[in-house]
Amino acid sequence: MSRVIRLATLAGLGLMLTAFATTAAAQTKVKQEPIKPIGDVSGPATFKEYCSACHGASGHGNGPAAAALKVAPADLTLISQRAGGAFPFAKVKSQITGDDVIAAHGSRDMPTWGPLFRSVDANSVAEMRLTNLIKYLQDLQAK
Repeated sequence: MSRVIRLATLAGLGLMLTAFATTAAAQTKVKQEPIKPIGDVSGPATFKEYCSACHGASGHGNGPAAAALKVAPADLTLISQRAGGAFPFAKVKSQITGDDVIAAHGSRDMPTWGPLFRSVDANSVAEMRLTNLIKYLQDLQAK
């Protein structure tokens, strides 16, 4: 009888480990969803809705989806530091819109937000959203 109990215990442990491995693998995959329009065009609201999943709530590159990406998201609080001390507004804008391809993005895991914003907002609203987002990123810079 004890042999049956041991076999059942081993089988149960095997099922638990398989379930755990499946759950862990599922957590390392980013769920792709279509862009959802939001009414608030402020920089903080735009960042929270569209950027924080990868870059984290405070912009340090530690969002909940970061572990599933091939290349770790940038720490957005260090943009000025990486640029020699001045915030490169135009460069940041061209990177977000996709006009300036970033080698680290490889297959372009980061969406090109310019066209996506224009797909859910009028051009003038999309431009305002983008400008507000970049100003917010400027405010996030480490001192």
